[in-house]
Amino acid sequence: MRVWTLTDGKIGDRVQCAGVAAALGGERTDKIITPRAAFAWTAPYGPIDPRDAPEAEASPIAPPFPDILIASGRRAVPYARTVKRASGGKTFVVLLKDPRIRARFADLIWAPRHDRRDGENVVATLTSPHGLSAKIAAAAANAGGPVAALPKPMLGVVLGGPSGGARYDRAAATALAERLNRAAASYGSLAVTPSRRTPKDFVDALAQKLDAPALFIWAGEGENPYTDILGNAETLIVAADSHNMMSEAAATRAGVYAWRPAGLARKLEGFVAELEDAGRVRLFDGDAPPFEAAPTDATEEIAAEILKRYANR
Repeated sequence: MRVWTLTDGKIGDRVQCAGVAAALGGERTDKIITPRAAFAWTAPYGPIDPRDAPEAEASPIAPPFPDILIASGRRAVPYARTVKRASGGKTFVVLLKDPRIRARFADLIWAPRHDRRDGENVVATLTSPHGLSAKIAAAAANAGGPVAALPKPMLGVVLGGPSGGARYDRAAATALAERLNRAAASYGSLAVTPSRRTPKDFVDALAQKLDAPALFIWAGEGENPYTDILGNAETLIVAADSHNMMSEAAATRAGVYAWRPAGLARKLEGFVAELEDAGRVRLFDGDAPPFEAAPTDATEEIAAEILKRYANR
């Protein structure tokens, strides 16, 4: 089975597509599209960039077409429609996240439950797909590296950024540091990793205020120790402004606390509330004692639904 993933290169979209593709198995090819501005602006409703037409030289969507195409992101939607049409309908098209178009343009749409997307060809789950579960398990078994060597039990912190109105200023950093210092007093070490979206001023202000027995803050050089922290932390505190990061943390065996920065989008507040109701996540208010919860990972469920519908078709 030949599988394509199709995105504009955004890491969040690529992680989701790659996770589902890996769960499907088969021969995977990752396609990155870079439409010119006029065609990027009109997505998902407009046409693809003509220079990327399937018959064009060096087209990212040139035949032979795949059996299954997994696309994510609004810029990828016109390209997925084009592959569906050019393949004579033979390619089974899966769109991840709400594509903001009619469901009939895809064979299957996956959307997070908080998007409230319904339809016969729509599957919705609480958490988003990813391919990190195996990497997290490997990180937990690996005794090497600066994170794994930190004294246990470890409190891990995963930061996001100011998307959707979430506030990441110096005042927010100071307030978070005070909470983290209180929580870290019950742990052997504190490990913090910012994301690409975390403002440097926020990280600097946080670092100035943190005071833990053993402290690690990723400085942005070399490989991000994200999976090492997920795999080695007894407890995780995760910024709730990223659906992906919250979902990946929920797939670990750690107790997960959601830090909700001021200005958090309403739909993400609802997502956190559902995780809390399910007993998988607790709200971070300054104390973070360890707790046990079963890992939650929707990736296999989504892949199984794709394979079932592909076979039925």
